[in-house]
Amino acid sequence: MIHITAVTPMPRPNWFFRLLSAFLIILFPLPGMPHPHVFISQRTGFVFDDQGLAGFRVTWTFDEMFSVMISEDFDADHNKALDSKEVAEIKEKAFGYIAPYNYYIHVKIDGTPFEVKFINEFNAWLDNGIVNYEFFIPCHITALETPKQIVLSPYDPEYYSDIYFPDKAPLDMENTDAFAIKIQTARDKATLIYYDMVNPMAIFLSFKRK
Repeated sequence: MIHITAVTPMPRPNWFFRLLSAFLIILFPLPGMPHPHVFISQRTGFVFDDQGLAGFRVTWTFDEMFSVMISEDFDADHNKALDSKEVAEIKEKAFGYIAPYNYYIHVKIDGTPFEVKFINEFNAWLDNGIVNYEFFIPCHITALETPKQIVLSPYDPEYYSDIYFPDKAPLDMENTDAFAIKIQTARDKATLIYYDMVNPMAIFLSFKRK
């Protein structure tokens, strides 16, 4: 059984919000304070196997401006599609550099931070000109008779990218029949980011064996 409680997706930033943010930054700048240049909508899949949690499948959909930049830089044949060579180059030059930042996926297991050391199954594609990334983060956690508590929060600690949850289908579950699961999205009040001003949005997952 999967129990979903209070799923509150992060609202999609619109152009008014972006312009307002830029206006406020100009009027009231903080020394050295960055502001987002890239906006990313994240869908998160929780993948289970026979033992428990196997990892997280993350799908990013980028904003129009970043998509144009990636298309111009990496769609070498300008056919509005990405072949395997182009995807490999994107992974190396437009994705791999965020590895030191946990690939922007910050995870706590029973309150202890989990270091995202690597990802696999990376893919990138264009959908009507919009760039999408998908990748899998292995994170093996054995299910017990008592609940395991997972907190997953996507954010760029330097705030050059703004990651939010979409209004529709922000979460997905795979192979959950053997487990009792509770999940919700809310702000992580135990974490402060961006000059200790913001509690990031997070997914709170609890699971145990049935």
